[in-house]
Amino acid sequence: MTVSVLVADDQALVRTGFVTILDSQDDLTVVGEASDGRSAVDTALRLRPDVVVMDVRMPVMDGIEATRRLAGAGVQDPMKVLVVTTFNLDEYVYEALRAGAAGFLLKDASPQALIAGVRTVARGDSLIAPEVTRRLIGRYAARLRPADPAAAAASTLTPRELEVLRLIAAGHSNAEIATELVIGAETVKTYVSRILTKLGLRDRVQAVVHAYRTGLVSPDD
Repeated sequence: MTVSVLVADDQALVRTGFVTILDSQDDLTVVGEASDGRSAVDTALRLRPDVVVMDVRMPVMDGIEATRRLAGAGVQDPMKVLVVTTFNLDEYVYEALRAGAAGFLLKDASPQALIAGVRTVARGDSLIAPEVTRRLIGRYAARLRPADPAAAAASTLTPRELEVLRLIAAGHSNAEIATELVIGAETVKTYVSRILTKLGLRDRVQAVVHAYRTGLVSPDD
């Protein structure tokens, strides 16, 4: 099955590079390009790509607002958006994830990381670059005003599910969680699915934000 991709970036050279990298893969096809946020939204709604690769700083409409219009709360048929930017700033990271982005990568990531990121988001998983996760944990998460520590989630999740959620919030992949807990990868997937269902969350990114907002984990963990 071929994954269709829309690339949105205001720099022509960057767009061309992304298109070349993604089109080189047999299972990925770039179906459109956009040079600003508004055209990204219009083109995405017209073409309905499987994944939108979105820059943050663009003219007319920035990538955060464009992401919100394509994947934010209240969108009936949200799209999968992978934010890729040079700006490794806490507020961009958090606002992009709050806007509905399924993943966040930095432009200094390798071509292989970009390809893997698109595939990850396309299959319904979420992706946050490890260095971005560490910044989110170390700085911005401290400002999320935790509620009564884990009260809601603790009454809903089993001890093992809470353990898995904490590892998700720390930026661990399913494979790393499996190794840490000495369980199978498929078992981890089952736990992740149960956690999302019980908490009414859409993806792993929302799980990370939820874990910090509710006080399940803190920057000191």
